[in-house]
Parts: sequence; structure tokens; C-alpha cells
Amino acid sequence: MTQHIPEAVVWCLAVCVLAASVLLVRQRRLTTALRRRLTASERSLRARDAEAAHLVEVRLPALTQAHQQPVPLPGPLDPGLAGTAYGQSLQKVQDLFAQAVDAARGRADQSARATLKAAMRALQALANEQQLSISDMQDRHDSPDVLQDLLEIDHANAQFGRRAQAIAVLCGSWPGRQRVASALVDVVRGATSRIRDYRRVEVHSRVDMDVVSRAVEPVVLAVAELLDNAARHSQPNTTVQVSVQPAHNGVCVVIDDAGVGMDARETEEAGRLLSGREDIDINRLGDPPQFGFAVIGVLAARYGFTVSVDTRSPYGGVRAVLFLPHTLLNRVRAPAAPAGAQEAGTTPVAVPAAVPAPAEPAPAAAPAPEPARTPVAAPAAAGGAVAAPPAAAPASTAGGLPKRRRRSAQDPDAGQQAAVAPPAAGHTPVRPAAETASRMGAFARGTRYGRAASQDDEGNPQQ
Repeated sequence: MTQHIPEAVVWCLAVCVLAASVLLVRQRRLTTALRRRLTASERSLRARDAEAAHLVEVRLPALTQAHQQPVPLPGPLDPGLAGTAYGQSLQKVQDLFAQAVDAARGRADQSARATLKAAMRALQALANEQQLSISDMQDRHDSPDVLQDLLEIDHANAQFGRRAQAIAVLCGSWPGRQRVASALVDVVRGATSRIRDYRRVEVHSRVDMDVVSRAVEPVVLAVAELLDNAARHSQPNTTVQVSVQPAHNGVCVVIDDAGVGMDARETEEAGRLLSGREDIDINRLGDPPQFGFAVIGVLAARYGFTVSVDTRSPYGGVRAVLFLPHTLLNRVRAPAAPAGAQEAGTTPVAVPAAVPAPAEPAPAAAPAPEPARTPVAAPAAAGGAVAAPPAAAPASTAGGLPKRRRRSAQDPDAGQQAAVAPPAAGHTPVRPAAETASRMGAFARGTRYGRAASQDDEGNPQQ
């Protein structure tokens, strides 16, 4: 029996070795699987750390800068995380951050609009008060030099009021003025009188239509912004051509300049602003801010006309087209209308400098209160029967406005009359500012003299 003991031991050892081998193989497999899982976990942890850092350093800052320049927002680094709970959590964080940014931006925009609106209303009130003071000075003074200076002050005040009015409209305010129905060509001329380079604008009209009362001031403001933009982006020695043309469903005001033009990106941005279909963020209008197209877009969306600048001008610049539908127009105007009823948003002193006036003013024939100036005013009223001595043309400033000229002691009234050359063929004569001021002064003296002479026996003025 002892001879079977070694065999049993051998078999036991073989079984033990086999069991140990199986256990070792199994342990190795478990160790390998655990190592792979650990490696995958470490890789996933590093990817999540990188994704969190990418969210903080790239994606969230891109959201804060998106209001300055609209660009595609960056996505996650690992697209595999998008469907996981971790990726969804990161996306939720980004969405909450975007909502917070939009809310903060909206509050800042509302605060800026409210501040600008209040400030512009105060400036508009000051501009209106200054306009009343200028008008009162025009009634009280009849000196040509004083009236000529008042023309320049009144023109500068008109530009100041237009800028304040445009910013107030962009901030949600209404134009603030109600005009009577006016001829479209007078509306365009009124807009011309509110820009700095009004002398460079040439208006050609083939339409005899009125703009309805509620749309007169918005159209004046929109055309003024287009004219100002055209004049500022073109050479000072060029002209801005304005033509009023009939269309099938309305009337078009076409503005052509010979300026630098716009590239594709600027044209697209201008079309977006002029469409008026989206809210304008005043913080995204540049530095310094460019209010013109944004204001026009707000007015176009509010009153129902359209503006486009996507066409190249035949002069190499930009062609702007303002289209007025028939809902904003009246049919043919009455042929006779009082001069005071055709006010198209322009000041009564800025337009005569840009628009030629009749050759012979009738009211200048009664300067009785000041006999010293009668010999000078009488020849002008008589149609130039007595030849006046030639006078030098007044010098001009860089902006095209006339300068005051020193008078000699021997000829105190030499600056009241300006030598007007006969117009060449095809050119419209433009009255000098000194002559305009002299005629306005004579008119003021004549009206005062007429009111003084119309008193009855009891000393009460007749009504």
C-alpha cells in the first residue's frame, strides 16, 4: 500500500499546480482588465478636465465677446462627451451663462438708452430755445452783417438739433415734431438744410406729390442722414446728386455720391441696420458710434418706407434709394399754396442760401425808418437801374460758409450789395449770403414800417 502513496502525492501536486495556474491566469486577466479600466478612467478624467478648462477659458469668454462681433461659437473639444451626462451638464452651464449675459446686456442697453434719451431730450429743448432766440434776433436786427452771422448760427443749430433728434429716435423716442403735409421736393430741401455741406447737394425733381403729415419729419430726418453720409464720405469738390423719381407703387428719392463706396461686408452690415427687423444694440455701433443707418432703419420700420444702399453709384460711390409707398403720399398738390404753409422741417434762413430765390424782392422798397440806407436799397428794388460799384466776393471758410468782410470808413454800406455775375448756360444762379442778409434786413424794415404806418387815430395798431 505504501507504493501508492507517491502516486497520490504526485496527483495532488499536479492538481494544486493546475489550480494555481488557473488562479494565476484569472488574476492576470483581472489585473489587465482593471488596468485597462483604470487607464480609461484616467483618460476620461483628463478629457473632462480639459473640457472644463475649454469651457472656462474659451467657450464662455466667446459668449461675452459675441455682442461685439457675431462669430460662430466654439463647441466641445471631445464630441464623444456631447451625449454623456457630463457633456449635457456642461451645455446647461453654457446656456445658463448665455442667459445671464443676455440679461445683463439687456439691462445695460436699457440703461444706456434711458440715459441717452433723457440727455437728448434736454439737448433738444436747448436747441429749440436757441432757435427761438435766433428767430427773435432775426426779427429785431436788420443789419446785413448781423443777419449773415445769424444764418451761420441757425445752420449750425439745425445740425445740432438733427443729431440730438436722431439719437433720441434711436433710443425709442418719437421725432417730436408734427408738420403739415408738404411737397416731397420741399421735404428733400428741408433735409438738405440740416447738413453741413448743403451747398454741394443738387436736387432734381420730376414728381409733384405731398408727403402726409405724420411722415414729413421722419422722411426729413432719414434723407438728412443719407445726405450727410454721402457728403462726409466724398471729396469736398464733388457734388451729391438727388433725384426724385416716380415709381409704380410710390416715389423714390435717389441719392448718388462720388465717394469711397462700401465693400461687401459693409454693405451687408448696412442692409442689416436699414432693414429695421432686429433690435439695435447701441454698444455695437462702433467707436465712435455710427448712428446714421441705425436711425434710418428704426424710422423705416416705424413708418413703412424702405431704404437700400446695395447699388453702386454711376459716379463711383454709393447709390442710396429711399422708397415711399403711396400710403405715405398724397396726390398732386394744389398749384397755389401760401409760402408759410409749405414748411418741410427746414429752418426759414438756411434754405435761401442753398435754393435760388426770385431775382427782385418786392418787400425791399420801404426802408423809410433808416433814410441813410435808402440810396442803396432803392436800386436793388428797382431791378438794378443804377449800376452799383463792383464789390469783391466775400471770402469763404473751409466749410464753404462766407466770412465777414471788413468795411472801409469811406464806404460803410459796401458790404451790403454783392456783385452777382450773370448765370452761365445750364447753371442756376446762387444768391450770395451777403445779398440774402441785405434783402432780409430790408424786408424786416419794410414790415416794421408798414405796421407802424397802419395805426388808427387812437394810436392802436389795426388788426
